[in-house]
Amino acid sequence: MFEVETPEGLNTPALKVTEKARHYGIAAKLGKPLKAVNGLVLQFELKLAESLTCGGAYLKYLSSGKFEATGLKDDTPYTVMFGPDKCGSTNKVHLILRHKAPNGKVEEKHLKTPPLVNLDKKTHVYTAVLNADDNTYDVLIDGESKKTGSLFEDFEPSINPPEEIDDPKDKKPASWVENPKMPDPKAKKPADWDEDAPRTIDDPDAEKPEEWLDDEPEEVDDPEAEQPEDWDEEEDGEWEAPRVANPKCTEAGCGEWKPPTIPNPAYKGKWSADLIDNPDYKVLIRSF
Repeated sequence: MFEVETPEGLNTPALKVTEKARHYGIAAKLGKPLKAVNGLVLQFELKLAESLTCGGAYLKYLSSGKFEATGLKDDTPYTVMFGPDKCGSTNKVHLILRHKAPNGKVEEKHLKTPPLVNLDKKTHVYTAVLNADDNTYDVLIDGESKKTGSLFEDFEPSINPPEEIDDPKDKKPASWVENPKMPDPKAKKPADWDEDAPRTIDDPDAEKPEEWLDDEPEEVDDPEAEQPEDWDEEEDGEWEAPRVANPKCTEAGCGEWKPPTIPNPAYKGKWSADLIDNPDYKVLIRSF
């Protein structure tokens, strides 16, 4: 439910939502439907008592003249949606047009890269101008233009469909070749090419350090560990000290010594023929 409250710094009452993370809406019918034959200017004033963290403060200009305000729902059809929306990384002043195509399909057209929302607690005036004479738009905040351009170029999906589309009945010929290059059929793998050679080998120049302790384990029982006083071998089993790194191994090393590996200079990997131009590849040239 809404509450009526006079915000700090204002002398007039305003609507306040009472719960977070809920959808709120309020509607009122105009005296008569708008006929935007010559264009349209939408404008409203907004003051946020608290900065938006996840919520919208936009207006929807509803489509149906038969609509009753008490029947407002999320999916109530609208013609234009305009105003701030902020949630997480989303921060935008929406301008969305629900456009009816000649085939009767209605689709939302969203302004690409819309301006950012002012998140302070000051009063701001949001204005959207839709010009019918040159099919342009202008989004203003506090009278300053923030985004302007073409209705036909700056909305997604495009208001006007493309002049041409792929023929849905067309099929790729079975003999169609898509690869401009092909392996050279005359190429042969060199006789000395070893596909089984490993990528790395042991470093032949490496030598085991003289201090290396072959028979010394890398881990030993912790000499400082003690069996807990409440340890019960019948219930807990034989107590074993935790293992720690062998301090004798810190300087040179312990255990089986293995030389480090280095890139194999003889490694070549799997052989493949060089690519040449594909004689069956054709570039489709269209004439208009």
